[in-house]
Order: sequence, then structure tokens, then C-alpha cells
Amino acid sequence: MQNEPETPPVASMRIKVTRNGPYVVTGSVPLVRLAMVLDADGEALAWRVVQEYPLQEQYRLCRCGGSSTKPFCDGTHRRNGFDGTETASHALYLDRAERTVGPTLELIDVQELCAGAGFCHRAGGTWNLTTRSDYPRARALAIEEAGNCPAGRLVAWTKDGAPIEPDLGPSIAVTEDPVTGAIGPYWVRGGIEIEAADGTTYEVRNRVTLCRCGKSGNKPFCDASHQE
Repeated sequence: MQNEPETPPVASMRIKVTRNGPYVVTGSVPLVRLAMVLDADGEALAWRVVQEYPLQEQYRLCRCGGSSTKPFCDGTHRRNGFDGTETASHALYLDRAERTVGPTLELIDVQELCAGAGFCHRAGGTWNLTTRSDYPRARALAIEEAGNCPAGRLVAWTKDGAPIEPDLGPSIAVTEDPVTGAIGPYWVRGGIEIEAADGTTYEVRNRVTLCRCGKSGNKPFCDASHQE
């Protein structure tokens, strides 16, 4: 029986944002397709894997939203006038954050990163749950909802100043919204470095979402424009 191939070290992985072109992914980054799992009320509950793509050392992901070979680039950006100008801030996450302080948790929030996934809506919302985090069930739900936020907009922190992050292996997930039928963003997981077209790098984080539809006003990151 053959052993499963090991995931390459994250230090060798990189996503390069090209000028008005695709994301060039190098370092054998695993690529999967995920769909949301909804609860009985239609709220986002979890993610499930629907496809695993063959592992490639390098590949190009569509950034303009027009490729006929999604999620891969087919060169459509050269014909449809795609403007991929990057407008996202390079400021650190914590320097931009608002805080909701609860009895046993703090919720850190950078609203401009919202990708509209909706995991923060259940049971009164992650903010409300944080303010009631002296109740074990509310605390557990607040941590779960914040950890399922693909964009990393929301991060739950302990009162002694430690972030509570899900253990995500380095990979890229192509996401789908089963309610709207819209394609979602690319969910970059596990601390993969993202290099801007000008050669600078964005803050390395455990969870971020990259625009896939070409419409975001916060390129290269998703701002939920795919839902419009």
C-alpha cells in the first residue's frame, strides 16, 4: 500500500498576484473545492469537501471571473479589460481591529475583510455570544463561529491575549454558496504568503479570502461583491 504524499512545507508555498492577471500559485499548494453546510434554519454551519484537485507544483487561478476553465485561468483577463489594481491595505490586522469584550472572550473584528460567508449569524450572532461567554455553550459557539469565518475577519481571543485559531493545514479552497449559487472567494488557509504585484507581501495569516469574481473593491481580498 502506497503512503499518502506529504504536504510540502508552508515556507515553500506562495501566491503571487499578477498585474491585471491571475494568481500564480507555487510550492505544491493543495487545492480543494468546498461547499457550505447549512443548518435547519438555512444558516451557515460548516464546510464540506466536494472535490480535491490533483496536486500541482504550480498553477494559475482565475482572478477576473471570466475564465471558461474555472478555477484555473484561461487568459480571458487579456480580452475582457479586467482591472486587477490592488487597493487593499497593508496595515496589520490588529491595528485595524474593533473589539467586543465579553466575560471570558474578546472578539477581534476587521469589517473590511468580510467575505459574506454568514457563519457569524447563528444563535444571535458571534458578537452577542461573545458578550455571554460566561455561559459555556455561548462561549463554544462564539469560538466555533469565529473560527469558521473564512476571511479571518473575526478572531476569538482568550482574556489573557491568545488568539483561538482553527488548525488549518496550508491549502486553498474554492468556495461555493449553496443558497445563492454564487461562486465564493478563494479561501487561503494555513499561513500561505501572498505577494502583491509590486513585490511587497501582505500580512501572513491563518485565514484570508482572495477575490475570485473580479469585482471586489478591496483587491486582492474578497469584499463579498460576488453576492451582488
